[in-house]
Amino acid sequence: MSHDKTYQAYKNSGVEWLGRVPEHWVTKKLLYWISGYGSGTTPSKEDEYSADGLPWVTTGELRENTVSSTEKCVTQDALKNNSALKLHPAGSLVIAMYGATVGRLGVLGVNATLNQACFAIHPSEKVRIPFLRNWFEGFRNELLALATGAGQPNISGDKIRNLLLPCPEDLSEQLAIITHLDRETARIDALVEKKTRFIELLREKRQALITHAVTKGLDPSAKMKESGVEWLGEVPEHWDVSPVRYAVKAQAGAIKTGPFGSQLTASEMLGGYHKVYNQKNVIEGDLSSGDNYISDEKFSQLSSFRVFPGDVLVTTRGTIGRVCVAPDDIELGILHPCLMRVQLDEAKMKNEFFATLLGESHILQSQISYLSNASTIEVIYSETMASLVVPIPPLNEQRSILYFIQTHASKLDSLIRTSERSIVLLKERRSALITAAVTGQIDLREAV
Repeated sequence: MSHDKTYQAYKNSGVEWLGRVPEHWVTKKLLYWISGYGSGTTPSKEDEYSADGLPWVTTGELRENTVSSTEKCVTQDALKNNSALKLHPAGSLVIAMYGATVGRLGVLGVNATLNQACFAIHPSEKVRIPFLRNWFEGFRNELLALATGAGQPNISGDKIRNLLLPCPEDLSEQLAIITHLDRETARIDALVEKKTRFIELLREKRQALITHAVTKGLDPSAKMKESGVEWLGEVPEHWDVSPVRYAVKAQAGAIKTGPFGSQLTASEMLGGYHKVYNQKNVIEGDLSSGDNYISDEKFSQLSSFRVFPGDVLVTTRGTIGRVCVAPDDIELGILHPCLMRVQLDEAKMKNEFFATLLGESHILQSQISYLSNASTIEVIYSETMASLVVPIPPLNEQRSILYFIQTHASKLDSLIRTSERSIVLLKERRSALITAAVTGQIDLREAV
């Protein structure tokens, strides 16, 4: 903490997860501190919505922000005719009460109505809204713990109103805490944003380095030729350029997608001795994880979908085009319906080179979009994969390129990991600072 001065005397707050609070702070239910509150409802008639009506806030619009405009608005008539629909004043703190958004916060920048999944706390003379906002942010996990319901957890307005809140009654002390937190969290947020942008630049540099290496080679003086593919441009003159179908093994099923439809159902993957490799395995680069297994009998029926050492596995649905190479010691198993295997002729193209070309360069992704006739790809078919035009350097160059990428990309990966860890630590520090400040673990009355 940048300021670790503590108060002279403390007392038990009476709340187990709050612990001690400054002796002069008052711990009372939220109802004591606030002057007004309420939730809302969803208008039942379409004509109760209006483009130029009163803002109507939903949980999707609560993102630790100031809410000044909403996707939908409601009419004055809707407000008059529906007693559950209330107008809440600007400056109110709004908390999400239902579903995956439980605990999200927002502050009304304008007078607004709410749907039934939102709860508003109005400005009060006893407690400043920014203090409450920080308090609810600092104790989001405790708020989530109060939520009930298995499918769609929710927390009631009654539970929120009856939360015990320790707080200094002196508004100037509240303001000192708010001012310090605003300054320090803004500084941390700026650092996080800066590091996030740095990571983006590192990833862009990494992709550019790999794309250049696998499409232009490592020799800047090499004579170039047109590849005939718009997204590929020029390639070294001595390289081959051909569709993937000419680089795979000369055997049936060298490019093969997993079983489809009734060939393999979810209930058939609940137990057995033979693994079903799925998208998560490939996306996470961990082929040893997962619990999808099939019986000996089912494996025999689907043996044409077997995964072999060296197969390049490609995700074909949802997260498209993620790849990994099956290791030599891979467990006996088959493809999931959302995977494809590509079995390359390594006398022409190394498995790792193709995996890098497909998974680490945007060049083939552009081709896939074009061949799929879609800007957003929903699925890759085996015919699309077979039609992709790829650059094929001589094998010795493929090895050199892979070594170059491994050496240089690993340095960038290390920088990315370090920056990501730094962001985690900054966010942890931000959270700890807020919690310490709103519970009086640090004295900020004289903070500069």
